Amino acid sequence: MKSPITRAWWLFALLVAGAAWAQDYPNKPVRIIVPFAPGGSTDVLARIMSQKLNERWGHAVVAENRVGAGGNIGAEVVVRAAPDGYTLLMGGVPHAIGMTLYRKLSYEMTKDLVAISNVATFPQLIVVHPSLPVKNIKELIALAKARPGGINYGSAGNGSPGHLSLELFSVMAKVKVTHIPYKGGGQMVGDLVAGQVQLASMGFPPAIPQVQAGKLRAIAVTGATRSPLVPEVPTVSESGLPGFDVNSWYGVFGPAALPKDIVAKINNDIANILAAGDVKERLASLGAAPAPMKPEEFGRYVRDEIAKWAKVVKGAGVRVD
Repeated sequence: MKSPITRAWWLFALLVAGAAWAQDYPNKPVRIIVPFAPGGSTDVLARIMSQKLNERWGHAVVAENRVGAGGNIGAEVVVRAAPDGYTLLMGGVPHAIGMTLYRKLSYEMTKDLVAISNVATFPQLIVVHPSLPVKNIKELIALAKARPGGINYGSAGNGSPGHLSLELFSVMAKVKVTHIPYKGGGQMVGDLVAGQVQLASMGFPPAIPQVQAGKLRAIAVTGATRSPLVPEVPTVSESGLPGFDVNSWYGVFGPAALPKDIVAKINNDIANILAAGDVKERLASLGAAPAPMKPEEFGRYVRDEIAKWAKVVKGAGVRVD
């Protein structure tokens, strides 16, 4: 058993070592695990951050796609990694949803990962095929009530943000719409444009080109405020469902035992990057807004999001083995 003096020296040595690690960090390449496919919002965001961190740190920062199981394969890579700051995760709302969605997971988001900083929030765009005779949320609600279960909506998969966004809509609007899950967003968008499904809640990057081409009609933004990309499109909240507010969000996480000094350094550097004008412009072009948070604030936000989406997942009766 350590004496009080020995224990004090041991704790002091750990603090000194942690400070030294932070001063020396990074001194070799860093990888940011992207748990979703190339080209999506998470991937684009990770590549923006990896480029800017590379410039700031003078060491290679590489975005590495590790796809599968709704983002959980990538998260597990980081959970198992050495807690030295050289393996990070671009994680987000799909992982918060997954804490309730998946019956069996090998990790717990709030225990096995440390929340370093949120990076950005992305509202979704509710779009319909032009053949669906609705131009706004009130008309969609009225049609859904007239045709219970008769409107099909697509999503990138069970438990995806697009799925649960419209589940929340159906609960709040007291309507029944039929969910058609896909294995990814690409096929879903193709079928939506072809009229195989009639409705979706999806990210701005894949939606806006189709809207501009007249192949889809945008009827609402899911966030609390309108988007400057489509300022003429109202929010769901102002269109008949007050209080509706759904945003996807993505931030940087590390293994749970990552030293606090390294967490603080990465957090500070992310905040400085997100304050830069060119980064703000790049995010705005994606329909996103920078949303840096201190580690403690981000940790609370993640816990709140897990609780929020647990209610929606349970209410929808959706579980994945």
